[in-house]
Amino acid sequence: MGRDSPSPAGGGCTLLGVRLDRVTFREALDRMEAFATGRSPRRVVTVNLDFLARARSDEGFRDVLNGADLRVADGMPLVWASRLLGEPLPERVAGVDLFEAFAQRAAARGRSLFLLGARPGVADAAAAVLRSRHPSLRVVGTYSPPEGFENVPEQDAEAARRVEEARPDALFLAVSTPRGEKWIARLLERVPVPLALNVGSAFDVVVEPRRRSPRALRRLGLEWLYRLLREPRRLWRRYLVADAGVVLPLFADAFRRRGAR
Repeated sequence: MGRDSPSPAGGGCTLLGVRLDRVTFREALDRMEAFATGRSPRRVVTVNLDFLARARSDEGFRDVLNGADLRVADGMPLVWASRLLGEPLPERVAGVDLFEAFAQRAAARGRSLFLLGARPGVADAAAAVLRSRHPSLRVVGTYSPPEGFENVPEQDAEAARRVEEARPDALFLAVSTPRGEKWIARLLERVPVPLALNVGSAFDVVVEPRRRSPRALRRLGLEWLYRLLREPRRLWRRYLVADAGVVLPLFADAFRRRGAR
């Protein structure tokens, strides 16, 4: 698992310096299942506009993304830009959908999960919802560490200890970006979890499905608008400043590179 992890068969594309793998949702899920059955630690990242915006100014975060074992496009603007570039990604692969679909497969095939992060009680509630859907699902641990735990050595060590003792096949983390992705990269240097990925607000969505936009808005790439209208005070800066500021460079770069061929 290195900085130059190879892409799967089918290749991929690079958008603003971040490499993305050309996979369908089903192919991504299959690869995650294969990771979970192996012995080597593997990382998956679900890249959206916010990731690209942060990676432009944070080289360390860009390296974390490019060093992942699977990098999927969790945003329609990335799919559209790949098409403009002439290296089309087949579809959006959303982290919350991967989380829920993997839980279903894990229940059917005996794989175990650990849910870490989110507000106190949310990981427990998400585990309860998933178990109600899939009674055979093995959730071997949940833990909601204090905010900023990754920067406090004792709290960081406690989170790592809990994961190591539970020995899950897959770790799903619910921590904001880029904190979550960076912590997973550090964790896997100490704890060999077969599969690990940060899924942001996915635990909350499982507990409260109304937090997610209707499917029609997702297909149109307007999930951000639904979320902004629900939580304007928390999200306006992210969507209207940071993410908006990367849209023009993203498409301009794709257009320029296509024209240079």
